[in-house]
Amino acid sequence: MGCSGLGLARRSGGAGRSAVIFRNDDGSDYCQFEHLSDCSDIRHAIFLRTSGCSQAPFDRLNVSLAVGDEVHRVQRNRQQVAAALGAAELVFMRQVHGHSVRVIDDRPAAEGMAPPEADALITDRPGKFLVVQVADCQPILMYDPVRRVVANVHCGWRGSVAGVLGRTLEVLQAGFGCAARDMLVGIGPSLGPCCAEFVNYREEIPRSLWGYRRDAVYFDFWAMSRDQLSAAGVPEDHIEISRLCTRCNADRFFSYRSEKRTGRFPAVIGMI
Repeated sequence: MGCSGLGLARRSGGAGRSAVIFRNDDGSDYCQFEHLSDCSDIRHAIFLRTSGCSQAPFDRLNVSLAVGDEVHRVQRNRQQVAAALGAAELVFMRQVHGHSVRVIDDRPAAEGMAPPEADALITDRPGKFLVVQVADCQPILMYDPVRRVVANVHCGWRGSVAGVLGRTLEVLQAGFGCAARDMLVGIGPSLGPCCAEFVNYREEIPRSLWGYRRDAVYFDFWAMSRDQLSAAGVPEDHIEISRLCTRCNADRFFSYRSEKRTGRFPAVIGMI
C-alpha cells in the first residue's frame, strides 16, 4: 500500500483526530497530516504564508493569480511550492464554490489554456500534483492507498451545502474502484467554529445542517465535513482535522474573513 502501519486505521486518537506536523524545507514553511505522511508513494503539504516573495497585502506565499497580486511574484511562489515537493507539475483549478469534480489524466495542459472549472481534482497519475487555493475555506486532501488515487477538494460553506465531498467520493468509486473505507482524509486549516459566523444562516444554510450551529450564529464546518465523510463510508479514524482556524492564525495563513484583500495559500497532494 505504501503506507506504514496501515492497520494505521486503528490508531488511537478518536473520531476526527488532530495530528498535524509543522516542517520547514529549504525556506518553505508547511504542515502535513500524520497519517498521509506515513504513505511513501505520495507527497502532500499545506503551505503557510510565511515564506515567498509577494508583498502586502498578499505577503508572502500567495499562489493565486486572481486576487490582484503581481504575476511574476505569484509564479515565483508557485515555483517554490513545486520545488519543495519535487513536483513535476502543479495542477490548478478555477474554484467556483460548487460540487463539480475533474479527473486529471496524462494529457499536458495546453499552453495558455485556463484551468478547469471545478472544486475537486482527482488523479492516479504520478507527477500530477493537485492544488487547492484557500483563505478560510477547507482544503480537504484524500488518498486511497489501495487503488493509489489522490484527490484534493475545495470545500467552502457552499460546497458543504452542495455535497462536494460526497460527490468526490462517488467519482472516486465509479471511476477508480475506490472504497470509502480505504480513504485517508485530511481537513486542512480553515475557519473554525470559533470564527465561522453566519448571521444570515437561515437563508444560506439548510435547516438539516443547523445542528452544527454553535453559539447562536457560528457553525462547526469541521464537524460537518467529518460527518459527511463518515456518512459516505470513510472510517472516522481515517479522518484527521488540523483544527487550525485561519482567522485566528492570520499571521500563518491567509484569511479573507480577517483581512478581506489577501492572498491564497496552497494545499497540495500528488503521487510520486
